[in-house]
This record gives sequence, C-alpha cells and structure tokens, in this order.
Amino acid sequence: MTREAAPVTPPVVLSIAGSDSGGGAGIQADTKTIEAGGAFATTAITGVTAQNTQGVRDVTTLDPGTVGAQIDAVVEDFDVAAVKTGMLSTTAVVETVTEYAASLPALVVDPVMVAASGDRLLDPAAEAAYEDLIAEAAVVTPNADEAEVLTDIEVTDADAARRAGEALVAMGADAALVKGGHVPGDAVVDTLVTDETVHTYRHDRIDTTATHGSGCTLSSAVATRLAHGDDTETAVGEGIALLARAVRYNVDVGEGAGAVHHTVESRNEAARNETVEAVEAVVAGLSDANATALVPHGIANVAGATPYAESPAEVAAVEGGIGLTRDGIRSNRGVRFGVPTPLAETILACREHDPAIRFALSCTATSPLVDALGTLDGATATVENGETEARVQAAFADCETTPAAIVDRHDDRLVVLAPEATQLLERVQTLVASVEA
Repeated sequence: MTREAAPVTPPVVLSIAGSDSGGGAGIQADTKTIEAGGAFATTAITGVTAQNTQGVRDVTTLDPGTVGAQIDAVVEDFDVAAVKTGMLSTTAVVETVTEYAASLPALVVDPVMVAASGDRLLDPAAEAAYEDLIAEAAVVTPNADEAEVLTDIEVTDADAARRAGEALVAMGADAALVKGGHVPGDAVVDTLVTDETVHTYRHDRIDTTATHGSGCTLSSAVATRLAHGDDTETAVGEGIALLARAVRYNVDVGEGAGAVHHTVESRNEAARNETVEAVEAVVAGLSDANATALVPHGIANVAGATPYAESPAEVAAVEGGIGLTRDGIRSNRGVRFGVPTPLAETILACREHDPAIRFALSCTATSPLVDALGTLDGATATVENGETEARVQAAFADCETTPAAIVDRHDDRLVVLAPEATQLLERVQTLVASVEA
C-alpha cells in the first residue's frame, strides 16, 4: 500500500550566524529555537568555533564570499519569511550581510559584540560597520553593553535603556530591544523602543549562571514569531517569555555553566495530554479505592502541572472538584487546564522552592487525616496566615526537605504534594488506609 503524502508548509527563517560546537549558542541554538517555534530553519554559517560549556578554544571565520553564497542558496530556493543575524565576526562579513539586508524580510539583528565576561568580540571597524546593518533592521536586540558600544549611552537603568533604544531607532532600525540582563537588580527589565512607543517587559531574575545562548535564543524566537505574522510588540513579548522560561529550566550538561533550554516551550506543550491523563489516573485510583475519608464533608481536588509550568493555565485540575456520591467519591466534571482553584496557585508557589513538584491533592484537614500524616514518607508542615506564597514559603522554611504535605489552617485544608502522580496517589492512599485502619 502506498500512503498519501501530507506535506506541511511552515514559515522559513534564515539564521546568519556562527557555529557553536557546544550546541548552546549560535546556529545550533537558532535552529533548535526556530524549529521548536513551528518554523523551518535555514542557515548561513559565518564562522566555526571549537567550544564547550567551559570556553572557546578556537574560532575560524569563513570567507565573506562563502557567507554570501549560503545566503544566495537559501533565498533563491526558499520563501524566507524572517532573518536573524548573530556572530558576524569581521568587518567584511558585516558588510557582506549588509549588502543583502535591504532585500531580507523581517530582519532581526543581534549585534554580537560583547561577551558575558565584558570582553569585546569585534574590532572597532567591525563595530562601526554594524550601523549600516542596523539601519535595515526590523528589530535590533543589543544587551546593555552592546547598546553602549553602538550609542555611547551607558545603560544602567530603564531610562538609559530607553534613550539608547531611541538612538538605535534614529540610526534607522524599526525597533530596538535593549535587554536588561546585564543590568544589576532583582528584576530584569527589557525595553522595546519604536518611533511611536516605548514598552517595558519586567520579570524576576533567575538565580543561575546557565545563560549561554540566551541572546541567540531570544533573537531567533522573535524572528520566528515575526515569520508567523506577529506584530513587533507581540513577537518580542513572546520571545522574552520563552527566554525567561528557558533560563529558569536551563539544560545542565557539560562541566561548565550549561545553556538555556531552547525547546522548553514545545516540550512543555507536548506534556499537556500526559499531565491530564496523570491527574485522571489519580482520581480514578482514589475512586477505585473509595477513599471517602478525603471528602467526609466538602470537596477535594487533584491538580497537576506541566513539567515547566509557570502559570495557572498550565495546571490541570478537576473542574468542580471531587465529591461524595451514593456510589462513592467521583469527580464532578472532567479534568482541564486553567480551572480556577487555589490548588493551582499552591502548586506554582511550591515550584518556586522545588520545581520538581508537579502534582497535589487538596482536601479538608480533618483530625483523622492530620493525625495520620506521620505515616507519610516525607516531612509535613503546618501554616496559618498570609497569602498563598507566604504560607508556602513558611511551609518550606519549616522543613529541611520538600514537604510531603502541608496543613493549611488558614483555609482548613490539607495539601499533599509529589513530583509524580503515582507518588501522590501512593501518599494519599497511605493516609486513607491509616484513617480507615
């Protein structure tokens, strides 16, 4: 039997950048990010680096003619919807790319000039050559140090970032995103400037040094969203959100600091069905065991977060909770994401202390259940007042390890926690068995 082909036609994105043998930055980061974002990645390699998580050992810059030949090969055959540039290395390569720039759609220029260490990566002539390339950009995405090189404005706060962005737009860029990752502070503030607007994006700083490839990933994500037809502000916002998640859930590989998680959003999205099925399995297990001790009066609920959940929309719970019927305990409705339940907020708050936590059950904190907590395979904590985040913080402070359960006197609720759904079910069954014994 011959099966009918079913081709797809994703938008095409071209990355013009260097190769990173360590896989965390450059062309490798770009292709991972572009493909994870639902586009087709094509490349023009400007140079080859021998590097790993511990440093760069060797750099070979390709001939400008070879770079141009790669660009020609791609644009002659593919309907390129967006382009991003990364490491261009030399004046000649910058000038070569600039010659194509006017004919390249949705050009995102990541002006790779200053390393995270603060070292300058280009000679002054190459830095000056960037001005003509920036003039053709739909978006230019310098970090604070690169913005200072390009504009002579020291970026130390959001106001300085705005002024630097305005200077870059005055050079001809349609928009300038001045990144705040190199600016000290508990929050990272990125500033997007256009001819008409200034928009800031603020998010908490992640306590990690595993940021290798962050600039490549952000610019690739922005280019990918532009290729899908997003406006600039939306594309930049989506790119920043992806990067924040990619930095928090970074990839711990190699002996050095590691890299950002380029495919974090696609992997998180792929886990949604598995998460719903896991929650349903817990509910079914409790129903089969007729665990009525959980709902002598009131409603219980079970919830599960996707592996890289950051919002209630990524937590699945039983809509309407679990109640007691004539036939035993049953879910009132189905399991879905975004159910407005305090349990979702509790899971997310717990993940700030231990990101491995994914599943939880909430029920009334009856005396028999509270008395049975000593049978669990982990510590328990009791909290009383404050907002959800404050109560969870107090619970983790009260235990040397991640608590297996939290008695919340504020809401008279018992919350059982676990990294895996099977472990959650086992813990709850242990409590119920102890109560019924």
